[in-house]
Amino acid sequence: MAAEGDLGSLIVKKAAFLFAIAIVTISCSTGTNPAAAPAKEIPSVGSIVRLDPAFDALVPQDAHIEKLAGDFQFTEGPVWRSQEQHLWFSDVMGNIVRQWSPDGKATTAIQHAGADGVGAPGALIGPNGEIADKDGAVLICQHGNRRIVRVSKDLQITPLVERFEGKRFNSPNDLVYKYDGSLYFTDPPYGLAKEDDDPTKELAFNGVFRLANGKLQVVIRDLTRPNGIAFSPDQKTLYIANSDDKHKVWMRYEVADDGTVTNGRVFFDVTAEKDDGLPDGMKLDSQGNLYCAGPGGVWVFSPDGKHLGTIKPPETPANCNWGDDGKSLYITARTGLYRIKLASTGERTLYQ
Repeated sequence: MAAEGDLGSLIVKKAAFLFAIAIVTISCSTGTNPAAAPAKEIPSVGSIVRLDPAFDALVPQDAHIEKLAGDFQFTEGPVWRSQEQHLWFSDVMGNIVRQWSPDGKATTAIQHAGADGVGAPGALIGPNGEIADKDGAVLICQHGNRRIVRVSKDLQITPLVERFEGKRFNSPNDLVYKYDGSLYFTDPPYGLAKEDDDPTKELAFNGVFRLANGKLQVVIRDLTRPNGIAFSPDQKTLYIANSDDKHKVWMRYEVADDGTVTNGRVFFDVTAEKDDGLPDGMKLDSQGNLYCAGPGGVWVFSPDGKHLGTIKPPETPANCNWGDDGKSLYITARTGLYRIKLASTGERTLYQ
């Protein structure tokens, strides 16, 4: 029989044991684990330049840029695949469409995604602009193959448009659907080894095209380097980035009921900017504000052309697109993929 002191000690130990069991039971029932490590946060990179008070309503004061993946060759063309809940983006020099998932994994989605062959080191022969298409498919601009293709959900690739009046395109670069189902796309010569002086160049201009009801037409033919392309939310204005080092501008055009565009004028001129980069891919939010990859970062403009601020990842951006709940802006910048969560909501496209 235990002594009185020993018995008291046993009672204390038993009470401590039962208390520990109770704590574990409560933790399991509430889904918490006191010993679990806190969720790892993605560190903030780059910087944000605020120029106008209106910028704070779009990019909150606590917003920060995250680097999601890196070590690619030249990233472009991000598109959020809502049904699959992951992002596709282009590696233009790598000739690959890559896939980033919210679990942080970056994998290869499509090999030889822009050209069937292999180009010289550093050649821009791969895929570029991408947009969502109907039935969960994606349209991709192929530089090397000089065409636009449709990639179905099961990764079957079908050419959509390859020639204008019997002549091959230069290298389709970026594209956008209008709500009526017509497709607009830009065709600079970046995929050709010697660009405008390349002997394989068949078109005498670098144009912006419209494909509607099986008919292809030129809507703009006087820009030197048409690149990024986007519509205003009311579809009455078409924006085009001109990626010419001697004339770095974003243009705006009025869109007629028949789909043609007129009255082209400069929306914003950054020719004098010294930071690395050119006017490139762009997207709009639901209020008509523009988010434009350009010198040194993503320039944010009001619909009337006021520069509100700049989102500056540590690498020069080439394009951007909305994803997640429509308030996350994914940015492709040189070798990396970045994201910033905003207060503004992205303008929805026809199939997204």
